Amino acid sequence: MNETWTRYLPAFIRGRIAGRPALQQAVANTGWLFADNILRMGVGLLVSIWVTRYLGPERYGALSYAAAFVMIFSSIAMVGLEGIVVRNIVRDPGKRDEILGSAFVLKLIGGVAAFALTILAITLLRPVDNTARLLVGITALGTLFQALGTADFWFQSQVQSRYSAYARSASCITICAVKVALILLDAPLVAFACAGAAEVMLGFLGIAVAYRLNGHHMRDWRANRAMAAELLRDSWPLLLSDIVMFMYLKVDRVMIGELAGNTELGIFSVAAMIAEALYVIPLAIYPSLFPSIVEAKGQSEELFQARMQKFYNLMALLAYLVALPVTLVSGWMVPLMFGAAYSKAAAMLAALVWAGLFFNLMVARSQYLTAMNWTRLHFITDFLGCLLNVALNLFLIPRYGGMGAVAASIIAYWFVAHGSCFLFKPLFKTGTMMTKAMLYPKIW
Repeated sequence: MNETWTRYLPAFIRGRIAGRPALQQAVANTGWLFADNILRMGVGLLVSIWVTRYLGPERYGALSYAAAFVMIFSSIAMVGLEGIVVRNIVRDPGKRDEILGSAFVLKLIGGVAAFALTILAITLLRPVDNTARLLVGITALGTLFQALGTADFWFQSQVQSRYSAYARSASCITICAVKVALILLDAPLVAFACAGAAEVMLGFLGIAVAYRLNGHHMRDWRANRAMAAELLRDSWPLLLSDIVMFMYLKVDRVMIGELAGNTELGIFSVAAMIAEALYVIPLAIYPSLFPSIVEAKGQSEELFQARMQKFYNLMALLAYLVALPVTLVSGWMVPLMFGAAYSKAAAMLAALVWAGLFFNLMVARSQYLTAMNWTRLHFITDFLGCLLNVALNLFLIPRYGGMGAVAASIIAYWFVAHGSCFLFKPLFKTGTMMTKAMLYPKIW
């Protein structure tokens, strides 16, 4: 199979991966993830542009508020298990069913808890805002289905993410068609919240179906208390890290909605939508590289550090290749795509896209901390970054609106990914490696 697709690659890449089946598999897996993300980003962005123009800044801001609010709590449904489960399967594939079964139960409990906490939180925060509570409640339904995504851990551990890519792409295309129909039917705002929740549900259901069609059975999974306890022992710091990470990634939207109103939030969300669509690049790469990083850790420290440096270099280079052109074209691109009502988002995008450099490095460093099992450091740095982001938003949003949230995001992302490394001695070398990657991102 590898020989079939490699002939489409540039000659210099074919030369680098020739005779290296593990690297060929990683590149192929990354290719599937890129294809999935580019398809969903392309089709999804086109439909999202239509949706934003149809809804207008005020209603789109209300929908963005609900999505951000739910996202903060959805991290609970993930239980911090992704890297831990993949790592453990790679290390001990004979315990696959036991590991996956225990992870499934933990994620099921986490999904129910996330849904309940989301409903409780929005009721306390907006007790008389029926629209906000309804939109949040509908959007939160997707968290109840996250447990079905446990099968994706197996695909990641085997570097076979194309099956999950099929499921996500099918879900995206289906719901995009639904959203187009909703626009043509002049549907109300609530209908778009329902469509968003349905996309999440279909994506997770599709992954479970792909697992079955690949010759495996979820009924073979065996959960037990000892394995669940072992997973939780390693994952709880990552769970806390995910909670604070999602908070500092999404809290700016909630705070803009509370401090500046839905219209300003709608404008900011357009800039964030484009910037975050570009984050699919590192998110498509790391599942393919993480198993090889774990294997390198078991072989030698020198090989492990060398692969991490290349990982950091690749993440920095990709960020530059994205940020530079987007900065140059944002001034005319945003009004052309979204309309004059969102013209203020152009300046926000030109600045916010540079946060992608630190987001990319943050993704790479997260894999390093997971491989080292330094999950507590992961939590501490994310927690400090969350506090910094909230403090900056409280100060900047009332004065500068959405642009204040942009500045807060860039500073907070830098701190979590790079600046915090120099506060903790075990991460000094990591910080130095990231500095090298930002200054000279050599990948070959």
